Amino acid sequence: MKVTICIGSSCHLKGSRQVVDQLQYLVREHNLGDKVELGGCFCMGKCQQGVCVSVDDTVFSVSPETVGEFFEKEILAKA
Repeated sequence: MKVTICIGSSCHLKGSRQVVDQLQYLVREHNLGDKVELGGCFCMGKCQQGVCVSVDDTVFSVSPETVGEFFEKEILAKA
């Protein structure tokens, strides 16, 4: 599973660094390092949607406050 987090300027201002940190922690905590590949990109072109995170080419809007819920529903449940 490929998970890509936007780290462009708009998403950075909306908390992409915290989203990256939390996703890295959750992947380690659930021993999913062999199943989940985390990556970054500089813009997904959906700057109004907040921190953009794609999971296998489907784009989601995530914030530092919703990372846990996103992880459980979109990553953990499918890993």
